[in-house]
Amino acid sequence: MPRRNRPHHHDITPTASVEDLSRILARHFWKNLEDLRPGIDSFRLSAETAAAWKERIRTKVDRKRQPDGSYTTSLRMNYVDLLTAVRAFYLDVAQWAVEEPSRWGPWAAPCPIKANEVSHRKLESRRKARMDQRTRERLPVLPALVRTAADELKKAQARLEAVRAADPGTTFTVLGETFTKARGNRWSDPGQMTIAFDTDGKRRRLGDSELRAFWAWASVEFLHLTGVRIEEMLEVSHHSIVQYQLPTSGEIVPLLQIAPSKTDEERLLLVSPELADVLSTIVCRARDESGKIPLVASYDHGERVWNPPMPLLFQWRTGEQNRVTSMSTIRKALDETLDAAGLTDNTGQPLRYQPHDFRRIFVTDAIMSGLPPHIAQIIVGHKNISTTMGYKAVYPTEAIEAHHAFIARRRTLRPSEEYRTPTPDEWDSFLGHFERRKLSVSTCGRAFGTDCIHEHACVRCPMLRPEPTQRPRLVEIRDNLIARIDEAEREGWLGEVEGLRVSLAGAEEKINQLLAEARRKSTAVDLGMPTFGQIAMRTSEVVGPGTAG
Repeated sequence: MPRRNRPHHHDITPTASVEDLSRILARHFWKNLEDLRPGIDSFRLSAETAAAWKERIRTKVDRKRQPDGSYTTSLRMNYVDLLTAVRAFYLDVAQWAVEEPSRWGPWAAPCPIKANEVSHRKLESRRKARMDQRTRERLPVLPALVRTAADELKKAQARLEAVRAADPGTTFTVLGETFTKARGNRWSDPGQMTIAFDTDGKRRRLGDSELRAFWAWASVEFLHLTGVRIEEMLEVSHHSIVQYQLPTSGEIVPLLQIAPSKTDEERLLLVSPELADVLSTIVCRARDESGKIPLVASYDHGERVWNPPMPLLFQWRTGEQNRVTSMSTIRKALDETLDAAGLTDNTGQPLRYQPHDFRRIFVTDAIMSGLPPHIAQIIVGHKNISTTMGYKAVYPTEAIEAHHAFIARRRTLRPSEEYRTPTPDEWDSFLGHFERRKLSVSTCGRAFGTDCIHEHACVRCPMLRPEPTQRPRLVEIRDNLIARIDEAEREGWLGEVEGLRVSLAGAEEKINQLLAEARRKSTAVDLGMPTFGQIAMRTSEVVGPGTAG
């Protein structure tokens, strides 16, 4: 079934192709039923069988093997999609049984999936929240990924130049790394031999490494500057770079033509100076000795046909032929760049990028920078603007703006003289108040403009909030007060005894506050709720309208 203009299996089915439906019905549905009930030959399922099947497909086995050789399981994200496809299949069979009773009547059976089990409202909300979180995590660190891709390309090119210049069997050093160039065979060209061994004896194909580093850099730059899909990027050819002359000023504007993909509609993107540099670099690399870009035939996995030979930009030469850069090569190159970048999420896990993440980041950044949503819809090629707005990650901008508006309305109700510009002396006095609040055992909590009611006998004051780390100092102060009281009573200084006893009561009260707080924390039930310090591990710089970003 072609990728473009695919009909849905059923009106409520979210799957995208006959292949997906076949995989769901044959593998996830019938294969699991055969494992649960060997010899089953009917679509009529008992309540126990239906419940066991639903429980079986609710989780999936992760492909990554653990250090002990086992595999972990996790909840299946598309669980509702699987139920929807199977429910649609049952409804289709029931409809076919009405139209052709002799053929489909024996297979008709009650659907084991109720309508309320395939509600997509909550599913879509969770999916939107999950995608928004991916975008919020990846948008702030995108510049770091772009820099890493450029740096890794420079390093890979330096290694490639060094290995080509070295003689076979000799040792060379580049970027602080030592390699020994492979000898090859007698028919190989020494200048084209790019295989070397590092100091650990590991075989390194420096030519392939430079190839992946280049396509990682080109893909990161191309995807985040255009917001196109990965299949659209790989279909860009030399013919896609066109020029347009403005009828009013006669200015020549470079444009990039994006071939029809999901929506079967082509579109033109304005080429920015940054994108022009990227395209120029790719074109120079793709050209052969004659200065032309070779024609290569690509296979359309959606249409299941070979495309005619075209001067595609994303191609590479191996041996005596040119090949199209595949999606798997792009993904592998991107993963290697991410490993070099060392980016992590809020949990400390490695931050992974999918090619489609750049599309969501492009839409979010464009709309938050002031681009109207309907223009962003045209640029990214969405038929429905709700799809475009679904790509935009939600930031608390609206709440912040509403709060600012509330503050502005409240200020209109207060005397205007309260909002005059403070004098330098007033401002220094205001700042000095907060500088003088810091004490040896804590911080004074009295408000600005209020006097100290205890004449700076801070240990007596209820506004002193002791810090847990200063408990030993409070104990030292208490012991000192006890010693001074004993000395005053012994020397007959009865006038000081009363004041010292008041200070002693204040010090003991502060110590008791710290002890009570420690007991409360030790007996509290942990609800698993993170503190604010654990949540705010990264500050996201949101680019506002009218600012460069």
